[in-house]
Amino acid sequence: MAATTENLPQLKSATDGLKEMSENEKSGFINLVSRYLSGEEQHIEWSKIKTPTDEIVVPYDKMVSVSEDVAETKSLLDKLVVLKLNGGLGTTMGCTGPKSVIEVRDGLTFLDLIVIQIENLNNKYGCKVPLVLMNSFNTHDDTQKIVEKYTNSNVDIHTFNQSKYPRVVADEFVPWPSKGKTDKDGWYPPGHGDVFPSLKNSGKLDAFISQGKEYVFVANSDNLGAIVDLKILKHLILNKNEYCMEVTPKTLADVKGGTLISYEGKVQLLEIAQVPDEHVNEFKSIEKFKIFNTNNLWVNLKAIKKLVEADALKMEIIPNPKEVDGVKVLQLETAAGAAIRFFDNAIGVNVPRSRFLPVKATSDLLLVQSDLYTLVDGFVTRNKARTNPSNPSIELGPEFKKVANFLGRFKSIPSIVELDSLKVSGDVWFGSSVVLKGKVNVTAKSGAKLEIPNGAVIENKDINGPEDL
Repeated sequence: MAATTENLPQLKSATDGLKEMSENEKSGFINLVSRYLSGEEQHIEWSKIKTPTDEIVVPYDKMVSVSEDVAETKSLLDKLVVLKLNGGLGTTMGCTGPKSVIEVRDGLTFLDLIVIQIENLNNKYGCKVPLVLMNSFNTHDDTQKIVEKYTNSNVDIHTFNQSKYPRVVADEFVPWPSKGKTDKDGWYPPGHGDVFPSLKNSGKLDAFISQGKEYVFVANSDNLGAIVDLKILKHLILNKNEYCMEVTPKTLADVKGGTLISYEGKVQLLEIAQVPDEHVNEFKSIEKFKIFNTNNLWVNLKAIKKLVEADALKMEIIPNPKEVDGVKVLQLETAAGAAIRFFDNAIGVNVPRSRFLPVKATSDLLLVQSDLYTLVDGFVTRNKARTNPSNPSIELGPEFKKVANFLGRFKSIPSIVELDSLKVSGDVWFGSSVVLKGKVNVTAKSGAKLEIPNGAVIENKDINGPEDL
């Protein structure tokens, strides 16, 4: 049977008894559940959806550049806080601990690169842009230890935890921890929409406002393209935009990403989960919905404070049913991008694809560790020698899924500047200084090991055994 608002009193009293939760967490959790149960979800009427104009989704090239004047740059940076979402683990890539400590390139981790970037800004302009990490209970302890290594860097690093909510046992609708599930699996972090209340509850929001900070730049810690952009910051300050979402043109690989729409006079995020079945193909088309959310967000601090205090951030709830240890549980989440419709004068900015370079799998690591990119001042920049504006598509089989296995199977990362696509399946090993061009498929026969020799140059070829080399 489906849960109704009649389940709420029992859930509430059980939650009150959970001493692992703060009062803020309890009220936040009960709020979320009661919104979910009351079914007050906004229903999107498809016919009312409009494509946003250039006033609402501003083309990046139309934004005014920042002058070379050091004083102007410093005054912009003095208003900025950089916040990275650091709640995710590296488990899908076979790593323990926070995902942000996976080595990306030249022995440097995501976190190293972020610190180097901000330290360079602080050194160059004599400013003190702080770095804030929003951890989850899954990453908090490890991150506290890891950030000690940056003690002597010219960056003030702040950490805080996002909320910790109990998973709900689906059939009884009670918190799992109150039924004796006391380990980590009884709990979950409720998505990055939680960044706004958690930043406020941590005391850091008020502290930054009192220091004269005005905007926070929020991004996923695994997006290597999310570097501080002064042009965007300047635009927001000049135009008093309380919120800005960076979007970028969709390719066929991004068809599931959320998009910005104009709806009843407001800009808002439309996610695939909100789309009626009969319109899903239209949603995925590149013609009608040309852009998608990179999750690089710029938000005014005072606006966050005002909206959190008024309890006005009622983002769409994403129900995430799971089965853990044989028990069906429900976790309710929200996304930070969905908050756009609650802020005044909110806009999108259509940014170059280079600002969206997420590392979600080892196939992405192959891209950023290859000659397709170089590392300058902690920023990964693309090789000018590649003429094709889009990156090669790379599919690696399950043998390459874990970072350690991926690194073991490549003596060195191949040259892929002229590669269009690569598909590797089976027990394949690459020698050093291999060059891949055009369309390459490498398939080891079942039970056979296939080694690509050192220095091999493979162009537009299907390789199924040594005889094809």
